[in-house]
Amino acid sequence: MRRVMVRYKVKPERVAEHEALIRDVFEALTKAAPEGIRYGAFKQPDGLSFVHIALVDAAKNPLDALDAFKAFTARIAERCEGPPVVVDLEAIGSFGF
Repeated sequence: MRRVMVRYKVKPERVAEHEALIRDVFEALTKAAPEGIRYGAFKQPDGLSFVHIALVDAAKNPLDALDAFKAFTARIAERCEGPPVVVDLEAIGSFGF
């Protein structure tokens, strides 16, 4: 299983657009209901910083097959103040995650 965290900061004038794209991804996930993924997107208290956590237990990441995810990632560099930081996580313990 791959565990990954992605964090980044969005330009203030792009937050609403960015959140709409995230909502589109979750709507597509709800419709497709793919197996092998647990995924969450979170906004930090500053209103500009975001964290995504994905647990992928599939040969291919189900997100990559979604048009909404492709649209979300296509221009993310334009919406962000800097490049997203991707961190692979090693599980030490978890409960219900």
